[in-house]
Amino acid sequence: MIKVVGVRFKKAGKIYYFDPVDIDVNKGDSVIVETARGIEFGQCVVGPKEISEEDIVSPLKTVIRKATEEDIVRHAENQVKEKEAYNICVEKIQQHKLVMKLIDVEYTFDNNKVIFYFTADGRVDFRELVKDLATVFRTRIELRQIGVRDESKMVGGLGPCGRPLCCSSFLGDFAPVSIKMAKEQNLSLNPTKISGICGRLMCCLNYEQDTYEDIRKRLPRVGSIVETPFGNGEVVANSVVKELVKVKIRSKDGEEVLREVSINEITLVSGNYEGIIEENEIKIEIEDADVDMNEIKELFKEN
Repeated sequence: MIKVVGVRFKKAGKIYYFDPVDIDVNKGDSVIVETARGIEFGQCVVGPKEISEEDIVSPLKTVIRKATEEDIVRHAENQVKEKEAYNICVEKIQQHKLVMKLIDVEYTFDNNKVIFYFTADGRVDFRELVKDLATVFRTRIELRQIGVRDESKMVGGLGPCGRPLCCSSFLGDFAPVSIKMAKEQNLSLNPTKISGICGRLMCCLNYEQDTYEDIRKRLPRVGSIVETPFGNGEVVANSVVKELVKVKIRSKDGEEVLREVSINEITLVSGNYEGIIEENEIKIEIEDADVDMNEIKELFKEN
């Protein structure tokens, strides 16, 4: 077991483990740490704890010190410089007539490197831009192309639910999301209703997926015959959310009665459980007749 602390460099950023050595670091402390790209300023979000060596990426970097007042002031100055660098880079991009969108700028704590994050539809030849920026800032320049999900995480905003984006407020990592999740949760497969502002499937589809999968394994399909406390009957509808099955049962006097029964009170006599959705069961709903189906299918690949 190894003693570590968890450090985050950006709000809702990924948590990285560091060796505190003999420094008394607690949750909430600002720290200076050694990283693969140099000396960085971060926030301790996970206090000292013991973890297995298998759970860390070797070699484990160390905490250099707790951040001093000078370090905090320098970090604030870097944030001001990042805004200035952003404006300069936007001007340079326009001068070079490059088809790219600048998203964010980041200074390393020791000012040894300035990282410019951008999005573009394809490859961009930014060699001349890098030379220009190096002349202005007189330090190492890195231009890093990011995807639409990372763009949303950096920029932030409000989701379709009206709340701040999950990715920019608390999600450290992006979990894979697929169109099958929406289908298994009985959601409308309309791209405008299940995609976030990034244009990809909403991250929240993943939150309850394990629960849906577990319930669907115990939920009989429509048309199956089940045994209930009221007698045997045919399943005519079911609800994953309520964990209820609507069963058509023939009473003793020959009348057909509909009963809602909990999935914990039924036994499958014949038929199948809902189980896993097959690919051929997925049909995407398109409201705009001019939409290219190939683009839609590409959009909803697991991401």
